[in-house]
Amino acid sequence: MDNYIVSARKYRPVTFNSVVGQRALTTTLKNAITSGKLAHAYLFCGPRGVGKTTCARIFAKTINCLSPAADGEACNRCESCVAFNEQRSFNIHELDAASNNSVDDIRSLIEQVRIPPQIGKYKVYIIDEVHMLSAAAFNAFLKTLEEPPHHAVFILATTEKHKILPTILSRCQIYDFSRITIKDTVEHLQYVASQENVQAEPEALNVLAQKADGGMRDALSIFDQVVSFTGGNVTYRAVIENLNVLDYEYYFKLTDCILAGNVVNGLLILNEILSKGFDGNNVITGIASHFRDLLLCKDPKTAELFEVGASIRDRYIETAKKCANDFLYKAIDLVNESDLNYKPSKNKRLLSDLTVIKLCQLSSPQTSSDGQKQKQVIDPVFSKQETKQAATADQSATTSTPNSQHTDADAQKNISNTPKSTNNTVVAVPPKLVNSGDLGISISAFSRKKEEDDKIEVKDESLNERFTPLQLINEWKAFAETLTEEHHLKNTMLNCLPNLIETALFEVVVNNPVQEQRLLEHSMDIQAKLGTRLRNSHIKMKVRVSEENEKKLAFTPAEKFNLMMGENESLRRLKDEFGLELS
Repeated sequence: MDNYIVSARKYRPVTFNSVVGQRALTTTLKNAITSGKLAHAYLFCGPRGVGKTTCARIFAKTINCLSPAADGEACNRCESCVAFNEQRSFNIHELDAASNNSVDDIRSLIEQVRIPPQIGKYKVYIIDEVHMLSAAAFNAFLKTLEEPPHHAVFILATTEKHKILPTILSRCQIYDFSRITIKDTVEHLQYVASQENVQAEPEALNVLAQKADGGMRDALSIFDQVVSFTGGNVTYRAVIENLNVLDYEYYFKLTDCILAGNVVNGLLILNEILSKGFDGNNVITGIASHFRDLLLCKDPKTAELFEVGASIRDRYIETAKKCANDFLYKAIDLVNESDLNYKPSKNKRLLSDLTVIKLCQLSSPQTSSDGQKQKQVIDPVFSKQETKQAATADQSATTSTPNSQHTDADAQKNISNTPKSTNNTVVAVPPKLVNSGDLGISISAFSRKKEEDDKIEVKDESLNERFTPLQLINEWKAFAETLTEEHHLKNTMLNCLPNLIETALFEVVVNNPVQEQRLLEHSMDIQAKLGTRLRNSHIKMKVRVSEENEKKLAFTPAEKFNLMMGENESLRRLKDEFGLELS
């Protein structure tokens, strides 16, 4: 137990060749060492856990090696390499700038720089998290960083390059470390698993690599956690359970429901996902990524961009064959819009449900038999049979008592026993009752009913009552007071009152073009509100900017003073006698 070392430390690279995912940078550093063209200052920047500090230590060890190999690697046998491996080398100094960020810390470092190395050629100073240094510490470090002694090499490491002063950046060779790809991470995890005698499925390691988000240290830490959970048998199911990652299977089930237009099962799957503790926004973004992956798998060339296990990739390719490109484009756009609206939404669960419903509606045909594009109509959420039964139940509830029950035979008997009318009256037929559990909803029927109501409402609003100028001004002010968010429009309406010209035409004289533009932008809303309040649907508004002889405003203090002097000549004499000036 006391000798246990976590994988992130145990399998930390000790040579350039063992660094994972940074081959371009390590090759550059090895070539610089081989040719002897070393800079006096380096800046290693990139995300966490990608090998910045590791490469800095390997670089410091290699340049002090007394007998380096031909490929630019350290020999690990000389006195300098042995001292470094045993962590007792006096040629390498590491400073954590997060806790040593003052001017005094930098001054102490500068004093140490003057002392030459006892063994080897260089003294290397590795400053980690260098962006945490204060501005004064950076300025104190500038001169030494620009012209250090020939035996001093500085290696600065940071995760936030944008926080470093440009004067520091200009004095360093900058190396940008990239995130480690999923493929490289999986290969390294497989190597670690083989060394630790751990059985690991490729799909499980792929999930670990995706969870690490390009950081090898995070990947190894999660690997240790999963190994402890599974007891040495890392399976895909165990990783999903331990890390609380949403399984691919849910996305495939949801895709099948969407392609079949099955809203009910789609909502049930969404409810099952949310009941496991997943956030709705994560589900929506997961669906968007799932459709993006399906789009990539439509073509064998782009399928290579999808970094997953072979078995999962084959399943994505099979599912992608069922999806049309147009469907995937619309689905991704719809889910992306839901993602943007999720945070400001008041009812986030309703937004998630509506997203699934709309996705299921995408699979319905939108073109007629002659190729003409039809008007998009939302299909009923439930089946037509259930909708028909629900409508029948509503009719029966109004024509029968709660305790009455009729069968089809009873209905036919009632029809035959009903006396026929000789006045062409309609004979009411008792409808068939259904159970309350068979109720359904027809969105298309509701939409048609709403359109009919809107037409009736528009017809009833065709009014032409007369109104007085005073009524117009009162309603104008009342509407302006309701504008709580449009402050500029509210002030404009309160300062510029309307003038009735004709029966339903009024004019508003404003002070400047900005007010004119604001009123014209909201003219439709203003006319509609005034028409409703004054019961006149023909009301019209005219806006113009006032002429100079009609309204003149003094905007600046100088203009105000000149206006006052025009009305009172004594102010001019007072200004001239005392030599006054406007401030």
